[in-house]
Amino acid sequence: HHQANDSRRSNSDNPRYPPADFESLNANTETKQSHIFSLARSDIMAQALGFAYRMAVPAAIGIAVVQSSIYDVKGGSRAVIFDRMSGVKDAVINEGTHFLVPWLQKSIVFDVRTKPRNIATTTGSKDLQMVSLTLRVLHRPEVQALPKIYQNLGQDYDERVLPSIGNEVLKSIVAQFDAAELITQREAVSQRISSDLRKRAAEFNIALEDVSITHMTFGREFTKAVEQKQIAQQDAERARFIVEKAEQERQANVIRAEGEAESAETISKAIAKNGDGLVQIRKIEAARDIAATLSSNPNVAYLPSGGKGGNQMLLNVGRP
Repeated sequence: HHQANDSRRSNSDNPRYPPADFESLNANTETKQSHIFSLARSDIMAQALGFAYRMAVPAAIGIAVVQSSIYDVKGGSRAVIFDRMSGVKDAVINEGTHFLVPWLQKSIVFDVRTKPRNIATTTGSKDLQMVSLTLRVLHRPEVQALPKIYQNLGQDYDERVLPSIGNEVLKSIVAQFDAAELITQREAVSQRISSDLRKRAAEFNIALEDVSITHMTFGREFTKAVEQKQIAQQDAERARFIVEKAEQERQANVIRAEGEAESAETISKAIAKNGDGLVQIRKIEAARDIAATLSSNPNVAYLPSGGKGGNQMLLNVGRP
């Protein structure tokens, strides 16, 4: 120990080992240690990142598998399951969240709410008049038959079925009526179309809630003929009114004449029985009416005669 101290003392006293070299040696040692620590830290981080990367791929695959195995059936919808091994399953899936086997199974969702559809066609009537009709149909699929509908028709079942059977029924029913009957018996025609179309749609497991004719037009010639017929009917109604009015006036004149004849006969009988007393009464009544009329006219003056049986005079004092 004393020898080591002496050696360090002799080295420090030796000019070949100055004190500055020891400080530089210590600084280099610290730098090397810091570099070693940095390398160790980088290696640890690289290992951690590698581990995270190796775990991320299986985790992503697991999440994707879970997501693909979950499906939702929204309100107003139903679903059927297609299995790659056994085909379309008979069960109908109700609303809610459900699970399936990814890749092996697939869900097919149907909208089971009532939907409108218009069917238009042009066809001939019984009297060979061209008629253009538009039919409005409210339809929905039969829920319990969804697997069969998907197997036979697919999700676009309404596009495949309704236009075809709609035109078929329209042409069949319209051909049984004349053009005029289609107008006057429109309600009966609509009921016939509705009944036949419901039966045809039921064969494809489609329920029809309502069927009605919304538009009906005819060819130009028939439309013109109908207009002329309406004009003729209006003219006939007008002529009938004139005739009825003339007949009523004639009957009124007859009744009036009969009344006057009866009145004259009654007066004659009264004169024959009572003398001219009735005539004098009528003269008095007539004179009273004339006096009442003249009294309201300031331009007429009444001049009675002075003698018995003389003539009275009416003097017009008004300006010419």
